[in-house]
Amino acid sequence: MNGMVQNMVGMGGMTDQVIATDFLIAAKSGVKNIALALTETSTPEVRDALKQYLMDAVDTHEQISKYMVDKGYYHPNNLSEQLNVDLKAAQTALNLNQSQNTNS
Repeated sequence: MNGMVQNMVGMGGMTDQVIATDFLIAAKSGVKNIALALTETSTPEVRDALKQYLMDAVDTHEQISKYMVDKGYYHPNNLSEQLNVDLKAAQTALNLNQSQNTNS
């Protein structure tokens, strides 16, 4: 979606936030899944490989989190500010849905 269309539907820079949020959720899921797999493996070679994958996944999560904090999309240490960000994103999504319904 180009910038002009984003601004017309009221999204502005929201797509970056949505992509980053989806990436963060996927990274968290990856950490959980790798950790679970690590507890289920029985061979040292697989365990060592999964440990490295886990560390890489944790590093990826850290990088995404830092990016989101720097951009103001994520406030893990300030729940009231995070609530404001989430409410704004939800309102934007609702407004987008309403504008699509009126154009149908």
